[in-house]
Amino acid sequence: MSARELADKVAIVTGGSRGIGLAIAESLADAGATIAVIGRNGERAKQAAAALSGAGHQGYACDVADPFQVTDTVKAIQEGLGSVDILINNAGLTRDNLLMRMKDEEFDEVIATNLKGAFNFTRAVTRSMMKKRDGVILNITSVVGLIGNAGQTNYAASKAGMIGMTKSVAKELGSRGVRCNALAPGFIRTDMTAELSEDQIENLQSLIPLGRLGETDDISGVVRFLVSPAARYITGQVLAVDGGMVM
Repeated sequence: MSARELADKVAIVTGGSRGIGLAIAESLADAGATIAVIGRNGERAKQAAAALSGAGHQGYACDVADPFQVTDTVKAIQEGLGSVDILINNAGLTRDNLLMRMKDEEFDEVIATNLKGAFNFTRAVTRSMMKKRDGVILNITSVVGLIGNAGQTNYAASKAGMIGMTKSVAKELGSRGVRCNALAPGFIRTDMTAELSEDQIENLQSLIPLGRLGETDDISGVVRFLVSPAARYITGQVLAVDGGMVM
């Protein structure tokens, strides 16, 4: 890949103000893309956008679970930055609990943000991508969507749903030149994993052939490849970036 392989591209990164999303935004900005950073906290999204390399990046406040906010936000991005070339559906949250104790709102909120949010943004950019017969959609799912996890029925369901959506979108839009893939991170050092105890981390590392938790850069580099011209013949795929945890 060249140093500026995404020059003149406009990329949306949901949940892009911290963690994996911020690392992705930084990587795509380094590749020359203009980034629309999406976050519930608009001020934090704007600060994240301002700190990216290059110029022209913008931050937007948006609840991805709200289809009306998503429609208005995408319209603002198209008017301010130009037609969207790349969509990274990364926004997500957890509300962990055992199944028999899980409240309706804990299940519904996770599905609404993680799965419906990805649907809302994908639907909002599809028409323009189809019209120009070019575009890349990348859904950030999870290994939990592949293998499940006790205490995360809601999260696993949302991430497994993203995988099914990825394959369906790839089949629908492939003839129009639009690619759609999913990336399934394993356990990555972020704010979420920072809450784990040392014993929990050691137990997780014992399940990972590479013997360590991943870093955000381990994800962002793969994302940069998947949305680049170098991956132009890849669509409908789910790539686990997990140190070998899921084989």
